[in-house]
Amino acid sequence: MKQEFSAPTVEEAKALAAQEFGVSEDKINFTVIEEPKKSLFGKVKGDARVEAEYTETKTDITVKYIRKVLTGMGVENITIDVTEIENGISLEINGDGFSEMIGAKGELLDSLQYLASLVCNKVDREYFRITTDSNGFRERRKKQLEELAAKIANNVKKSGRSSALEPMNPYERRIIHAAVSEIEGVTSQSKGEDPYRKVIISSTNPRRGGRDFKRGGKGGNRRNGGGRKGGRRPQSTGFDFTTSFEKEYKKPKPEDSMLGSGLYSKIDI
Repeated sequence: MKQEFSAPTVEEAKALAAQEFGVSEDKINFTVIEEPKKSLFGKVKGDARVEAEYTETKTDITVKYIRKVLTGMGVENITIDVTEIENGISLEINGDGFSEMIGAKGELLDSLQYLASLVCNKVDREYFRITTDSNGFRERRKKQLEELAAKIANNVKKSGRSSALEPMNPYERRIIHAAVSEIEGVTSQSKGEDPYRKVIISSTNPRRGGRDFKRGGKGGNRRNGGGRKGGRRPQSTGFDFTTSFEKEYKKPKPEDSMLGSGLYSKIDI
């Protein structure tokens, strides 16, 4: 985009352009159209005029969008540090009160990541990957999930019965699958429909005659007529899926094959 700006000095005109475009001056190409003129007695007459040309990159679009959303939420002193990764960027987001908003499972980070991907990838059809984090939250959550996977896997090995975890997004399911794959005597797979898709951890030496798997949310077992015609539908387990990535799209299920190590699957707009 091109736009002309006027101010008492060239520097002030450039600053106006940077403010209007929402980026630093070094990302803008400037052409000085006219500089202030000085009269015979040294008095400045007229304003400086510059033409500013700026081509918005996907990174700029992403950062600007997230900053706008957080500002609307009342977050102040926002900082967004950008690190280039394969086919995209990783964003470290911080601000006054932001860490308290993230949620126990990182729901806000997931939502920002998903929405920013939608906005950014509307620019063209070339996929641009976006990941979000704040103060090491993703690593702490990964550790929690790995510990959960180990605990459930050990219970499954002792009982010989399968166990269903609560529904999770693709990123968290991949963590569970990876952790289970390192434990002998158990295996894992994803089952269910979005947004209730979950990981089932099973023993490689299942106990005969036992229940298929422990109930861990909607779509667990079929007791009380849950799977029979005319039966009552299982009650909600109370999990909050309102910000789940999976709620917005249903395919593919990349975590089942454990292919690819990135956060979340590709989003086609």
